[in-house]
Amino acid sequence: MSIKKCETMKRMGVPGKILCILMLLLHKSSQQQVFNDANTLHLPNNYDIGWMKTLNDNKLISDITIPGTHDSLALHGGPAAECQAWSLQDQLNAGIRYFDLRVSGDELKVMHGPISQHTTFSEAFNTINNFLSIYQTETVLVRLKHSSKFPDHVISDLEYNSNSWVRNVIPRIGEVRGKVVFIQKNSFHLGISLHETDKHGDYKVGNVGKKKDKIIAHLNEALDTCRNGNVVLNYSSGTGFPLLRVDNSPKHLAKEINPWLYNNLKGAYEEKKKFCFGVIAMDFPGFDLIQMVINFNKQ
Repeated sequence: MSIKKCETMKRMGVPGKILCILMLLLHKSSQQQVFNDANTLHLPNNYDIGWMKTLNDNKLISDITIPGTHDSLALHGGPAAECQAWSLQDQLNAGIRYFDLRVSGDELKVMHGPISQHTTFSEAFNTINNFLSIYQTETVLVRLKHSSKFPDHVISDLEYNSNSWVRNVIPRIGEVRGKVVFIQKNSFHLGISLHETDKHGDYKVGNVGKKKDKIIAHLNEALDTCRNGNVVLNYSSGTGFPLLRVDNSPKHLAKEINPWLYNNLKGAYEEKKKFCFGVIAMDFPGFDLIQMVINFNKQ
């Protein structure tokens, strides 16, 4: 709402003033960037990219709340395939510290299902390592999924990479600053084990209300799982089921779920309790939603 319109409403008397204030508050709330489908990141002038510098070195990775992305490099292929808008570099700069990479073949081409994302794991790994060489206070969690079997030489190279954590032991922040922490699951057997709150098929969304109920249930499960010393992964992402349409694509669902998720997290944050939700992997997260996730580490 413009100031001019608000002034006009104020001249209407007290009811108009009240309505004006309410509408201004709603307008301010709507300015929170919780959903993003623009391919260019605009950071606030005073934003500190290295947000993990404030974390205690003795804190376990499993004890922090980490913003992440689902199908992190799914930027191509139309509504059915696209889950993100920002490049890997922009996601890193915006505060994302967990990445979900789906790869295929000996060259580890990044894919979303059958659709190529025009990059490889090697290129993504180099981007992350370059970022960590600049922001040495940070650590980045990476989960790799292969459509079949990981080449032996890739496993061997990662085992001897000094910038990688490949042990199945949960590290403390101080041990992995400037490093990539690999997550092992299914066919990939390097790094720390992962506890997923999602059950088989939970990504299929036929009813958005039911999906929201599942997200809340998973976040509640994460609270207990974090306390037990596990790295826990929650998804807020989803895709239409049984038929994928434009109005239930990953982008469309994120546009509805992300503001709801932001408000729920904001409510939990304002309770001023020490919550740990583990990794929250999102589709098309906006800058303010990412920062809300990060805020749980400041309590």
